Amino acid sequence: MRILVVLAHPLEESFAAGVAETIRRKLLANGHTVDFLDLYRENFDPRLTSTERARYFQPDYDVSEAEPFVRRLQQADGLVLVFPQWWFNFPAILKGYVDRVFVPGVAFDNDPAGGRLRPKLRNIRVLWAFTSTGSPWWIVHLYMGNPVRRLLKRGIAAFCARGLDFKLVNLYDMDRSNEEKRRAHLARVEMLVGRL
Repeated sequence: MRILVVLAHPLEESFAAGVAETIRRKLLANGHTVDFLDLYRENFDPRLTSTERARYFQPDYDVSEAEPFVRRLQQADGLVLVFPQWWFNFPAILKGYVDRVFVPGVAFDNDPAGGRLRPKLRNIRVLWAFTSTGSPWWIVHLYMGNPVRRLLKRGIAAFCARGLDFKLVNLYDMDRSNEEKRRAHLARVEMLVGRL
């Protein structure tokens, strides 16, 4: 499979970068093709432009402003996202990636009658996300209702693709984790990715 791995973290030596590199190495070792997209290092501009927004509901949405990133998504069989959860959400650069790349005609078609979006990412068979959060699991799940999972599974996955393999893997309580816990998490990531 051709897997697009998207990393969203500003620090090159971050734990998220280590997770992304573990994923990249394991996928390559298993014979997959990896397109590694580091949003910060590739200077991705997350701001939806006024022209992009103005033509959002027009027929034949023009993807030219984000075309290289759109093309990479369209060429992938699987998408793996790696990011920290900040304020129980995506980092802004990843939210901007979704806003500018998962657009009409690429990720979905608008229903002219105003009904449900029609999924268009038939090429994507796998959507996995590897995240970390400073909060313990009970705050994420019981208090906040796991908003990142809902956004990815009920939103992006359901509205943009059909029948894909979805997985969210989270390291909780990252702010208080020690080296042993982080090493164990990396081993878990490698084991899971080895199943692809």
